[in-house]
Order: sequence, then C-alpha cells, then structure tokens
Amino acid sequence: MKSNRSASSRVQQVRDQLEDDIVNGRMRPGEQVQIEQLMERFGVSRTPVREALQQLEISGLVAVQPKRGTFVTQIGIAELIEMFEVMAELEAMCARLAARRATAVVLHEVEDALAACALQCETQDINAYYYANEEFHRLIYQACGNAFLVQQTLALKNRLKPYRRLQLQLRHRMGQSLQEHREIVDALQRGDGEAAAQTARQHVLVQGQRFNDLLSLASTALKTPAPLAWSAAATAPAA
Repeated sequence: MKSNRSASSRVQQVRDQLEDDIVNGRMRPGEQVQIEQLMERFGVSRTPVREALQQLEISGLVAVQPKRGTFVTQIGIAELIEMFEVMAELEAMCARLAARRATAVVLHEVEDALAACALQCETQDINAYYYANEEFHRLIYQACGNAFLVQQTLALKNRLKPYRRLQLQLRHRMGQSLQEHREIVDALQRGDGEAAAQTARQHVLVQGQRFNDLLSLASTALKTPAPLAWSAAATAPAA
C-alpha cells in the first residue's frame, strides 16, 4: 500500500510540475517532450513520466503523434470560452440535483471541504487551495446522484484544470472563490436547487474586467501578445 501511494505521489509530482511549465510558458506550444530528460530531471523511472503524460494528454495539454513523440498543445481562447460555458452548465446541473438529493452525511462532508478551503485560503498557498477546491467540487458532483453527469463533468474539469489553477493567481481571486463556495453551501443547506445552480454557474462564469485580467495573465505567462479585450458578456474560468 505504501509503495502504491509513493508511486502515485511521484506521478502527481511530475504531472503538476509539467502542467505548471506548460500553462506558464516554460514549455512552449509545439515543443517536443523529451522523456529521458524528464526522467533525469525528476529522478524517476520511465513509468511515472509516461503516466503523468497520459494524464496531461487527457487534459489536452499534450498530444501524442505516432512515430514522432509527445508534443505540447494549447487550447485557443475561443475554444476555451466555449468549454467553460459548458463547464458552467454542468456545474449548475450538479449543484441543482445535489440540493435535492444530498444526505445530511454528504452535506457535512461538503461543509468540512469548505472549512479546508478556508484554511488553505488563509495560507495563500495557491496549489494547496486548488486541491482543497477540487475536493469541494468533487463532493458536490457525487452528491448529485447521477453517475453519467458526474462522468461528463469530471472529464471536462480535468481538461480545464490548468486554466482553473492559473486564474487563482489573480489578485483577491482566492478569497472571492471561497466566498462563492460559501454561497453554494448555503444554497445546498437550504435545499434550494435553483439558487445552488445559479451560484455554481456564476462561480465558473466570470465576466467583464476579471476575464480581461485573466487573458492578460495568460498572455504574460505564455509570452505572447495579449488578445483584444473581450466584451462584458465574455466568460472565463473560476475555481
């Protein structure tokens, strides 16, 4: 058991660092991933590197080209907007159903996850907050009682993970995210499905200036010219 946990930890360490490298522009779109260099860099065998790359392929950050190798990919801004619009509706559906179906035990687990988010927010550790945030959302997904919806939501969430992590670097975003979590929990506790859906949707859809700030952050990280500012109707990710 200990060995399995250790192997899983190595895979996550490699995946998280490569994810950060790609999202923050240290690994460029189109760049080939050199497995042997990664093995030396992380001091691991080939297996953890390959498993980490398989996870990154699912999230869309790398693409495997037969007989050529693995290369860094990048989601375009227009596609990213479309994906987050869908993500917002999936989150809303999960929250609406969870408000009706969550048991007292599950609600207590969600409250504990909210407390963990609050604790990490105090430390201002973005990565620690993100993982507490992931658990918070996972519990709400599971509480919806619809296995197919959970499957689809997790698949898209995994693909968008780097971009949801990136936006937490925006000033004050962590505290705002925590407050939005509290509003979602309040709606779940009241059993108000429509309020839960609306707060969950708005948690993912961020409009106006915050979206422009996120585009600027992403452009700086990737060292590419910033796109033209989007209108207030544009949407962007939130953790």
